[in-house]
Amino acid sequence: MTDATAFLSAYDDQLRSSAETPSAVSVTRRGPLRLVTFAGGSGFVTYRDLGAADASAIKRLVGEALAHYRADPAISRVKWKCRGHDRAPGLHEALVEHGFVPEEPESIMIGTARRLAEDVPPPAGVALRRISAEADVRAMSAMADEAFGDPPSAEMADALLRRLVRADGMELWVAEAEGAMVGAGRLEPVADTGFAGIWGGATRADWRGRGVYRALTAARAQSALAIGKTLIHSDSSEYSRPILERSGMVGVSTTTPYIWHREEG
Repeated sequence: MTDATAFLSAYDDQLRSSAETPSAVSVTRRGPLRLVTFAGGSGFVTYRDLGAADASAIKRLVGEALAHYRADPAISRVKWKCRGHDRAPGLHEALVEHGFVPEEPESIMIGTARRLAEDVPPPAGVALRRISAEADVRAMSAMADEAFGDPPSAEMADALLRRLVRADGMELWVAEAEGAMVGAGRLEPVADTGFAGIWGGATRADWRGRGVYRALTAARAQSALAIGKTLIHSDSSEYSRPILERSGMVGVSTTTPYIWHREEG
């Protein structure tokens, strides 16, 4: 069995369950689907697999899932998470027909925490630390918005602060130089599994290509090992994927988010 095959099997068996959404406010089961609601008016659809459902059955499931969220006026946005290795005839067509818009695919990357945790010092003049204070979380979120080219928003910071209050295991890590944040990322240990996720990796444009992201990855992997996690997973963009591959992670599949927004008025 290749590493990729073994990693994908572990991913499907351990992560595609309630472990995937530790911060959920509520979860409703609809056939194979898990319809998750998060604080702040966000919905999320996931599942272990769709079984032997044909295109007609899948179209019906999409309609039922959307009706569930439409019935809750607090929900303004829903993400349906598709995986490239799933058997899902007609799913793309059904999602688009119901108003979901696909975003860019990402690579599902998995590797051993021990290999990623190899000591990688940050660039000269850069220090890494774990944060939890509100001012730091808001500064980190603002830096990430800038790095990703997004308009400034308090939404992510508010969500992260709510999660810190719930103490669901999430860790926030930042890289700083000359008193300013230049990189950041989350570590999300997955309860009752061997996994921890690394998410939200952001590096300011003028610091890219200098080892900030790799150093933050190593620090998070070291923290994961310290709490007994042996595998690291991440959904990676084309920018971060090569860095993770050089660190020993393997692409096992792809994931594509489909997003639905409630129309105003």
